[in-house]
Amino acid sequence: MRGSILIGIIFSAVLSIILGIVKFEGKLIAFPEVKESAIFKLDFSNFFDITFLVAVLVFLYMVLFDTVGTLIGVGQAAGLVGKDGKLPRAERALLSDALGTTFGALLGTSTVTAYIESASGVAVGGRTGLTSIFVALFFLISLFFYPIVKLIGGGIEIEPGYVLHPITAPALIIVGSMMVRPVININWDDITDSIPAFITMLGIPLTFSIADGIALGFVSYTVVKLFSGRFKEINWMIIILTLVFLARYIFLALK
Repeated sequence: MRGSILIGIIFSAVLSIILGIVKFEGKLIAFPEVKESAIFKLDFSNFFDITFLVAVLVFLYMVLFDTVGTLIGVGQAAGLVGKDGKLPRAERALLSDALGTTFGALLGTSTVTAYIESASGVAVGGRTGLTSIFVALFFLISLFFYPIVKLIGGGIEIEPGYVLHPITAPALIIVGSMMVRPVININWDDITDSIPAFITMLGIPLTFSIADGIALGFVSYTVVKLFSGRFKEINWMIIILTLVFLARYIFLALK
């Protein structure tokens, strides 16, 4: 059924209100309260400090690999990734993501980046840029309905720092099941491919980070290929990224 995930979220929201799991404050239309604007409040006072540069590189690496992992995952779900494993016009997708990240940061928001939930749109036929334009439009409209957005996506704080999302979590589980399907393309008969793939899939949820999961995959791929005597199969770019990842984790361990 088209829109089944959205219908499920609406049903869960209504049921949660009836059961008293979430509280409806009685307002439908209201703007979010902004206590202090963060627009264009950039601080370059520590620009030449090594910790500042390291932080920039770490964020660059995280955003880059979060985006790459998301684009490949959603691209495969949409059937856009070719047999060679490449995503057509990937440079344009990365450029739009980079622009979103940059301007989003200037406006003081959290990172504006490609999101894995796009798989739900792909499932009902959203495979073009027009889908993204309408999503952006609806996000803009949602500003006028902040109380409803907060009720559905804000979650419930059970204890300090411990938040549950009873309305949106089921939808995300379904989206996650959609994203698992491409694993059939992994060569499970070759342990030098299957082990790094398994570590990547396990690393992402355990570290709560797509970037860290991919990093573990790169490192394990290089190590397994090396000790299997198949070093020549490793692309030089993967070797460089492996060294960068190892340097980052060593730095974090010694910090």
